[in-house]
Amino acid sequence: MLRLHDTATNSVRELALREPGKVSIYLCGPTVYGPPHIGHGRATLEYDILRRYLEWTGLDVRLVSNITDIEDKIIARAEREGRPWQDITTKCERVWFEAMDGINVARPTDVPRATEYVDEMVDMIAELISRENAYQTSDGIYLSTETVEDYGLLAHQDIDDMLAGGGEREVVGAEEKRHPADFVLWKFSKLGEPSWPSPWGDGRPGWHSECVVMSLDLLGEGFDLHCGGQDLRFPHHENERAQAVALGKRFANHWMHHGFIVDAEGEKMSKSLGNVNNLLDLIEAYDPRAYRMVLLQSRYSSPISVNGDTLDAATKAMAGLDAFAARTEGVRASESDPAVLDAFRAAMEDDLDTPKATALLFDTVRRANAALDAGDPSAPTLVASAHEIASVFGLVLGGAADVPVEVLARAKALDEARSAKDFAAADAIRAELQAGGWTVETSKVGTVVRR
Repeated sequence: MLRLHDTATNSVRELALREPGKVSIYLCGPTVYGPPHIGHGRATLEYDILRRYLEWTGLDVRLVSNITDIEDKIIARAEREGRPWQDITTKCERVWFEAMDGINVARPTDVPRATEYVDEMVDMIAELISRENAYQTSDGIYLSTETVEDYGLLAHQDIDDMLAGGGEREVVGAEEKRHPADFVLWKFSKLGEPSWPSPWGDGRPGWHSECVVMSLDLLGEGFDLHCGGQDLRFPHHENERAQAVALGKRFANHWMHHGFIVDAEGEKMSKSLGNVNNLLDLIEAYDPRAYRMVLLQSRYSSPISVNGDTLDAATKAMAGLDAFAARTEGVRASESDPAVLDAFRAAMEDDLDTPKATALLFDTVRRANAALDAGDPSAPTLVASAHEIASVFGLVLGGAADVPVEVLARAKALDEARSAKDFAAADAIRAELQAGGWTVETSKVGTVVRR
């Protein structure tokens, strides 16, 4: 039974599934106006780990993650650089997925784009107006938050305690809002801006509406889990929820939010603050798996710092796992140790306690190495357990595939010499390999070479 912290109830509770054997997840995706930073990397890696775990348990996971391809920041960059806004979104989306591939994040089941759902958003806004939950001003259509029962649930604040705006305060006509927390659903376009037709005038949807229509269209009412960063909890996720509630629809059953990446001063990483570390630069400078390891060793809900020290330590940890993979390349296939997998499952189902699960991985590697050294018959089951956990984590370990064919041939010749009791020849081959910079490990299962 997987238990996760639910932001709405502020408690750790069971992730109840709408349909047995299936999990429906919505993850807020990127606004494609610039390169992805390491905060985006955390936003995708945390839920990639969750998804892989759920699939390992036998569940069928449908993960929807959107692309916001029309938004004020996109328009501002296009105007600043004098280029079509579509050029920016197309290029930035391509770069986004290059980065995701670089950190081994599995593609979402569905990747809807905001511009593909404009008609559906117009229909939704029209219904909100007909229900008297939305109203028109001189600059657009706004949702009346006072008409929404329990608005502020995810922020755990009463509506009158909210900060003014909801993310849309700096707009012409904001003084016409009925309540400071009301937020824009449809923005009337200015001259030269991208626009779509609507019954109220040409314009474009506000940011908070796209995820509502996408999630309900692709996942249906009462979908299992809505994910994102703590910064999206309010106003974005609260405003999504408000629209669904106003429509009389059941929205997400469970809300999961991950912590920030912070800099040395504890500030959240973001493009707007200027303290952005480009994710592609990180992939180029470090083993991309190291970032996943940093996150695995931290609680998903806690703020963390990603810097040279943490990445170097994670790179060293990955080197140890690669050495283990290389050493155990020839170990006979075996089922995993049920006790190890039970302990792994217990850690992961306790609010995704990846630090505990990762510690178990390294302890299993240590035990497996000790068993191999001692010729203990339990070694293959421990080896299989370690490899299975690493696979669930999304960690691809190095092994013989990284060793040139000619080097593997020399290692095989060494084993043949030992079998023939030609120890002089075996020692000569060992010395030859070591002179080439290879570490040579010989055990009862054969010879393994690695850097």
